[in-house]
Amino acid sequence: MPPSAANSASPSANRPAGGRVMVEPGTRVKVLIPLPLDGAYDYRLPLDMAAEIGSFVAVPLGNRLVAGVIWGLSTDSDVLESKLRDIAGLLDVPPLPSANRSFVEWLAAYYLSPPGNVLRMAMSVQSALEPPTTRPAYRLAEVDVETLGIKVTTARRRVLAAASDGFAHPASELASMAGVSSSVIKGLAEAGALETVQIPDEARWTPPDPNLPGPELSGDQKVAAGQVAAAAGEGFSVTLLDGVTGSGKTEVYFEAIAAALAAGKQVLVLLPEIALSSQWLARFEQRFGAAPAEWHSDLTQGQRRRTWRGIAEGRARIVVGARSALHLPFPDLGLIVVDEEHETAFKQEDGVAYHARDMAVVRGRLGEIPVILVSATPSLESLLNAKEGRYRLLHLPERHGAATMPTVELIDITKDKPGRQQWLTPTLRKALEDNLAAGEQSLLFLNRRGYAPLTLCRTCGHRLACPNCSAWLVEHRFTRSLQCHHCGFTTGVPQQCPSCDDTDSFAACGPGVERLLEEATLLLPEARIEVVTSDTIRGPLQAAAFVERMENGEIDVVIGTQIVAKGYHFPRLTLVGVVDADLGLNGGDLRAGERTYQLMYQVAGRAGREGLPGRVMLQTASPTVPVMQALARHDRDGFLEAELRMREEFDFPPFGRLAALIVSGPDEGLVDRVAQAIGRAAPHGRGLTVLGPAPAPLALLRGRYRRRLLLKTSRDVSVQKVLIDWLGKVQVPNAVRLQVDVDPYSFL
Repeated sequence: MPPSAANSASPSANRPAGGRVMVEPGTRVKVLIPLPLDGAYDYRLPLDMAAEIGSFVAVPLGNRLVAGVIWGLSTDSDVLESKLRDIAGLLDVPPLPSANRSFVEWLAAYYLSPPGNVLRMAMSVQSALEPPTTRPAYRLAEVDVETLGIKVTTARRRVLAAASDGFAHPASELASMAGVSSSVIKGLAEAGALETVQIPDEARWTPPDPNLPGPELSGDQKVAAGQVAAAAGEGFSVTLLDGVTGSGKTEVYFEAIAAALAAGKQVLVLLPEIALSSQWLARFEQRFGAAPAEWHSDLTQGQRRRTWRGIAEGRARIVVGARSALHLPFPDLGLIVVDEEHETAFKQEDGVAYHARDMAVVRGRLGEIPVILVSATPSLESLLNAKEGRYRLLHLPERHGAATMPTVELIDITKDKPGRQQWLTPTLRKALEDNLAAGEQSLLFLNRRGYAPLTLCRTCGHRLACPNCSAWLVEHRFTRSLQCHHCGFTTGVPQQCPSCDDTDSFAACGPGVERLLEEATLLLPEARIEVVTSDTIRGPLQAAAFVERMENGEIDVVIGTQIVAKGYHFPRLTLVGVVDADLGLNGGDLRAGERTYQLMYQVAGRAGREGLPGRVMLQTASPTVPVMQALARHDRDGFLEAELRMREEFDFPPFGRLAALIVSGPDEGLVDRVAQAIGRAAPHGRGLTVLGPAPAPLALLRGRYRRRLLLKTSRDVSVQKVLIDWLGKVQVPNAVRLQVDVDPYSFL
């Protein structure tokens, strides 16, 4: 059965108001199933079933029932009517909106992925398609409490007052409203003062109030806020909100959110590290008087089910989420905000390798929705789009209030050398001591988890490597283990070297954050020091607790990786020391300079965000390279212009196009043969260059051997057409996986 064609009107469908397409009983339809199949499949709508295009349905597939979506009408099929199978049931959930269906098709075509693979992201919570369950709730019983013969304590009186609103509340919610424990609720229910009822097990969000006053904005902020708020009611547009760290970009786009909410629309905000964005959530609740719905990997399955249905039913008015939130079934989406739009976390590497920033723009265009991209260090792609007039550019050049940009100092570690088995230079060590004496907070930044990135034998030089990946094992002394940060393999440090059999001969090489902790503790024995990485902070609650400790002054020095570089606002953090500013420049990545500048600028932006002046020290062995000089001079625009000129000269993105082919499998010889066959079939022509096949930098990953090819084209070439023609000439066996990555960001 061929893939579904575009939906079209036919005698078997009629269009009620609102663009919904009803399907008459007995009609042959296409149903898209969230599996990597060739396309939509033909089914028949039973004579006793009413449905519409987009309805979620259960259909037979082989000998089982699966959920799918009615994708369109079938007018051209080779399947005989007698062999056509009926749709088994209509699922009790709102239909997938038309814009979502168009988005699935667009994304699948652009990234050369089966549409069912993309639909699977929109149907990621299968339990949300099942009928909602119920849970117990409590409301005020129609009795005179005095006749019950119970003692009405202060806590019980608060519960009865909270329950007098006439609504039924779950025990946890009612306890929170009254400021008591759940046992007080249950005691009143057992006494007969509260009545137990069953209510649908669904999430309830307090509606955000767009009319609550926000903080006083500066002149530049007011101008920008007025423009983004106006754009929120103008249909599709893209605005790039570019402002230095601490300039109040969040408060500006909050005004656009207020305008969209006032118009009765839903709002989606994408953040790169949603599980760690406790300060953002607190600021939102303070501004709008209610918490948003959240969507990220730390939610339980039950929370995801309730949130998915709340969005589909229009009850969740604003959602803040990670990149996967882009696929949620919003029936009335009116604004998309992509905060920290430059972040590589918006690029999905596994499965469908899409970029959420780019696809947010596509989703906005398909739904006639305004999109706001926000960053202090915008991506070159977004800057070029603004420069060429496709995006509106708004700039906030100064920090809000009395705060000023921090000074940036380059420390040449070839001259100002750390001591033996030390990683902090004398200059940075002195600055840390002075900052502690002044009662101010410091941040030491090193983008390396664990204790040491490499462990080797002092006798023979053997390096401990992952058995599943082309990667060295990282020592973690907190957990007394060696870990692979690519596949998760964990083991203990061996007593004997597997190469020379010498005992107790392994030594840690290079610094990780845990090793910095040792050095900082010896340097500042009285300081309260905390390590903050994805190993130590695993979700919103732990992140919120860390923020509270920082704001309460319970931490003097933070030692952290990139998760502390984004979005945090700590008024007393005045010193930032970057231990290895050159780390991101290694590896030959075409975006290395851009990424290094963005990361260094963002982490530097944590310093001096209020009245206290900030100081940033970058330890580097290459102080004269353009990226370091630009950071020291605060010459962001000069650096980005130079980077754009270099990209244009070599036809690199955003002036050219790239697509990566990754061939992988457990049999190295077979992977090589398939990669070579793909290489021999490579296209030739004007504006086309193919590099490879070659072993990937991670030539072994999770037990699979990997080879890479890279297609480079000029901007006017259709990469998708070239890839379809090219790969159509090669037969890839089932034992080998071929992943296509259009617009790759990682070259591992």
